[in-house]
Formats: sequence, C-alpha cells, structure tokens
Amino acid sequence: MSTEENIVIRTEKLVKSFGENHVLKGFDLELNRGENLVVLGKSGSGKSVLIKCMVGLLYPDSGLVSVFGKEIPKLTQLELDELRTKIGFLFQSSALYDSMTVRENLEFPLRRHWMHKTKDEVNELVMEALKNVGLERAVDLMPSELSGGMRKRIGLARTLILKPEIMLYDEPTTGLHFEDIRILMELLNKLVDKGNTLIVIEHNLDVIKCADWVIDLGPDGGEDGGYIIAQGTPEEVAKVKKSYTGKYLKEEL
Repeated sequence: MSTEENIVIRTEKLVKSFGENHVLKGFDLELNRGENLVVLGKSGSGKSVLIKCMVGLLYPDSGLVSVFGKEIPKLTQLELDELRTKIGFLFQSSALYDSMTVRENLEFPLRRHWMHKTKDEVNELVMEALKNVGLERAVDLMPSELSGGMRKRIGLARTLILKPEIMLYDEPTTGLHFEDIRILMELLNKLVDKGNTLIVIEHNLDVIKCADWVIDLGPDGGEDGGYIIAQGTPEEVAKVKKSYTGKYLKEEL
C-alpha cells in the first residue's frame, strides 16, 4: 500500500520532448520502497529517458519528478550529487574503465562523490561489493581479462559500493548467455530482498516474470510511444491485448 513515507519515486504528468520527437507524454508513476519494477517498450518509447530524468541527467519539459520527496529539477548541483549517492544507476552504454583494474574501477565512485574513507575502509567496501556479485578473486584483474557476464557483474558492484537505496538498470541481460542471466537475476532478486528499490528496463521474459509489477510503454493513437499501454503484475499485463510483450508473457505464465 502506498503511503507518503513509502513512496521513493513519483512522477506526475511527466513530459519530455526533443524537438518534434515527443518521448514522454504525461507519464505517471508511484514506486514504493522495496518494489521491483520492470519497464518495457520498443526502442524510442521513452524508457531510458524516464530513468535519466529520475537522476537529473535530463530535465522534463513539464510535470513532476520527485525522488525521496525532492523535486529533481529544483535541486542545486550539490544537492543532486548528494541524492545520487542513494541511487545506483547503470545504463546500457556504461562500461568499465579499460585502463583501471577492477579495484580501481570500484574505488572511482568513492572518489567521485568525495566520500572520506581510510584506505582500509575503502578496501573493505571494494571487497564487500565484489563478494555481493561473487567476484572477489577478480579484484586485481583488468577489464580485458573478464568475460562479458563478469563485466556486467563488476559494473553492478561499482554501483553497489555506495550502498544505494534505489537501483536503475538499463537492459542488464543484453549480450549475456543463459547462465550469466541466471546469476544476474539472482543478484537483482537479492537486492530487492534487502529492501532496495529496483527499476529495470528489460525485455527478457525471465526477468519480467520476477517483477512485482510491470509498465509497458508504447504507441497510442498511432504515435510512436511515451504512453503507458499496460501496467500491473506480470499476470495482469499478459492479459492486455495491445501490449506487445504481454502476448509473450501469456505464453510463459
């Protein structure tokens, strides 16, 4: 049940356009603490734009976007940086720094956010984050020595090192084999079990089936996207005929 105390992300009538390309067209959302939301939609439907608005990488043209009760566009840069320490976000294009070891990649967010830690404290955080993704032994390897699945897990560890309360993840299973997807799903489910809030942009049906609820962004009135065409539990979305993903969910559930 939604209460003001439990709501961690809220958008109301969120609108975002790029010239004549109208991406978000009045998006409404209330996400509670500890919920796992999967956002669906074809390319260009507004999925990545939505989560970029949530962390202040993009600003809406109109409407409300609020995280932990704070309106993102109204925050100063210092306030926004402070808020981002509570949000782990990893986009599909995000990559490890090739010139840095795994350890150095994980230390980077601590330096970037000016977190004053001793060398021993930093090492403890690095090893804890790697333990969470099952890759402690990779601490001194270079990214070129890692498989694609391992790099994804190290990327997740890099976001976890700040101990965020909210995780925003864009297409986490892209390019991964079945076993890597299974491992990644287990890690994401553990985050939810610990009370983290997750928003995952994803098309993999196994990931979608594990969501608390699903939003399917798609066309309305012949336009390209930006509207919610279905929302609810995976079972509820599977029953919506105009949901492109719903028909595949229906076969799986």
